Amino acid sequence: MPEEYVFNDTLPVAPLKLAALDSCRELAEQVDRHIIQFRRNDTEVLLRRQQDLHFRGYDAESYLLECRCPRFGSGEAKGEVRESVRGKDIYVMVDITNYSLTYRINGFTNHMSPDDHFQDLKRIIGATVSTAQRVNVIMPFLYEGRQHKRSGRESLDCALMLRELVNMGVSNIITFDAHDPRVQNAIPLTGLDNFMPTYQFIKAIFNRDRSLKINKDTLMVISPDEGAMSRAVYLANNLGVDVGMFYKRRDYSRIVNGRNPIVAHEFLGSSVKGKTVIIIDDMISSGESMLDTAKELKEKQAERIIIATTFGLFTDGLDKFDDYYSKGYFDFLITTNLNYRTPELLTRPWYEEADMSKFIAAIINSMNHNVSLERALTSTDRIQAEIRKHNSESDGYHYVDSLV
Repeated sequence: MPEEYVFNDTLPVAPLKLAALDSCRELAEQVDRHIIQFRRNDTEVLLRRQQDLHFRGYDAESYLLECRCPRFGSGEAKGEVRESVRGKDIYVMVDITNYSLTYRINGFTNHMSPDDHFQDLKRIIGATVSTAQRVNVIMPFLYEGRQHKRSGRESLDCALMLRELVNMGVSNIITFDAHDPRVQNAIPLTGLDNFMPTYQFIKAIFNRDRSLKINKDTLMVISPDEGAMSRAVYLANNLGVDVGMFYKRRDYSRIVNGRNPIVAHEFLGSSVKGKTVIIIDDMISSGESMLDTAKELKEKQAERIIIATTFGLFTDGLDKFDDYYSKGYFDFLITTNLNYRTPELLTRPWYEEADMSKFIAAIINSMNHNVSLERALTSTDRIQAEIRKHNSESDGYHYVDSLV
C-alpha cells in the first residue's frame, strides 16, 4: 500500500468514530474496512521505524459507532447512540436518496424521503454533539442541492440546511459533485469540501474497456448541458482530448412535471463521427436528458457512447435505459456507489460501478489527523498515472505506479 497514507509525527485530532445511518450502512462498512487497512499499514510502517504507536488508538477492530433512529407507531423518531462518544471525532454518514427504507405510521408503510433522512441526521448530531470532540457530516448527495438559488418567491432549501447543521455545531461537511458548489457561500466560516469522482470514473472506464484509445482523434468528452461544462473540461484536459457541449433549448411558456420541457438539444463542438464519446454529468434523475443526448450523438455517427454520472437516481425506472441500450444508443453507463442502487440496476449488462469507498476512507483518515488532503487525494496525479498504466498495457507493456 502506498505510504502517502502514513502519518509520521501527526496524531489524530481525537479517536475516530463513524456514525452510519441505515441509509448509508453498506457504504460505511466498506469505508470502515479501508480505514482499518490504512491504519494497520500505518502501524507496520511506523513500527519498522521504531516509533511507539500505543497512544494513537489504531488498535480498533472497527470504527463504526453503534447508533440508530427507531420510530414510534405515530411516525415520530429519536436518535440513539449506544456507546460513549465523549472526546471522539465523529463522522456521520447519510444517504438522503435511499428510498428503499420504510417505517410504519398509523398502520401504513411509508418510504423514507430525503426529508426523513435529514431529520435522522439531525437526531444523531443532537445525540453526540454536546460531548464529542468534533462532529463532521458526510452527505454524498447534498440535501436539496438542486434548490440552491432563488427564482421568484422560492425557498433556499440547501442554504437553510447548511446553516442549520452549522448552528447545531457541525465542524465540517463533506459532499461529492455538488450541483452548484457555490452554495458553500451560505456558510463561509465553516468547511464544506466538495470532492469529484473523476479518477474513479477513469478507473471504471478502463476496467470496462481496456482497448480504449486515449487520443483526440478517437475520443471526445461531452457535456450534456452548460452546467456540467466544468466537469467535462477537467476530464478532457486530463485525457488530452477535445470537449463538446449540448445546449438545451427549453419551452419557457409551459411547465411539465415541475420543469420547462426541452424542445431541442443543440450541439456545440467538433465532429463526433467515428469517435468514442464520454458524456459526463453530476446525476441521472429520470435520465431523459442524458438519453436524448446519447441518441443525438449516435445520430451524429459517434462510434461508441459512454455515460458517466456521479449519482444514478433513475427516478423513472430502468426500462428506457434497457430500450436505448438494446438499440445501441449507448455502450455502458457508470455511476458511483455514493447513493442507493437497486438490485435490478446492479444486474444490468450496461451498468458499471465506480467504487468511492476507499476515497472516502482516505478523506476521513486525513481529516482525522488534521493534515492536508492534497498528499493522498491529488486527483490529477492519479488520473495521469492511471492513463499511463492504461496506455502501457494497451501497448503490451506491464506498468507499475505507486499511486494506483
